[in-house]
Amino acid sequence: MFVARMLSKKQDEIKSFKSAFLPVVIPVLIVCALILPANFSTAAVVFSSAIYLMFIGRISMKYIAAMVGIGIAAFMLFIVISMAIGHTGRIETWKARIERFSGDEAADNYQSDQAKIAIARGGLIGVFPGNSVQRNFLPHPYSDFIFAIIIEEYGFLGAAFLISLYLLLFFRVIRFIHHSPMAFGTLLAAGCTFMLVFQALINMAVAVNLFPVTGQPLPFLSMGGTSIWFTSIALGIVLSVSRQVEKEKKEGGAELAAA
Repeated sequence: MFVARMLSKKQDEIKSFKSAFLPVVIPVLIVCALILPANFSTAAVVFSSAIYLMFIGRISMKYIAAMVGIGIAAFMLFIVISMAIGHTGRIETWKARIERFSGDEAADNYQSDQAKIAIARGGLIGVFPGNSVQRNFLPHPYSDFIFAIIIEEYGFLGAAFLISLYLLLFFRVIRFIHHSPMAFGTLLAAGCTFMLVFQALINMAVAVNLFPVTGQPLPFLSMGGTSIWFTSIALGIVLSVSRQVEKEKKEGGAELAAA
């Protein structure tokens, strides 16, 4: 919301480094730095969403590239400092997750192995709702690995349909924000939708063993109060912007008819 507001206010001088880029990038980097020690994946989602908003907000590409470079450098600096002072708790967690993802030890890959079994049982059409067996063995079957259970119960066709729904949401929002005269509403709706779809893609990638475990929920489906609250608020914002766009289109059409 902050990034959308700042970018909408700076549209007249959006190519300026001092007036438009710095007031956005500095707070974003500070917030990501505060989140990073506790939750890398959430910091990455916030950072990626800010990059996306800056791109559609017409920030210069060289400034966006500079922000990506600064983000990577800051992350490496965090690792170096943490190792130097001996606070390597989260770094060891990240390292262990990457090693489990890339390793072959059965004991270390229990979650991934159970998810693969669930996916294999699903086949094309699945075992049908309520008949999942792997939910009794797979840790976090209703949150982190819910997509594997969805594939088991609904099969490849159900998984493909679910992915298409997320992509439909994303492209539908992109379509209606093109007709929005409100810079703030456009950026806010785009940012909320990007975060939801990006989280969904990360969760799905983890479930099918394309990405290390991150702990990101599957929006609309994962169990958890915080996830439901955020998803509901984000969707409400998108619907509000969509309603305003439709309202202004009708008013514009009425004015043309009256003329």
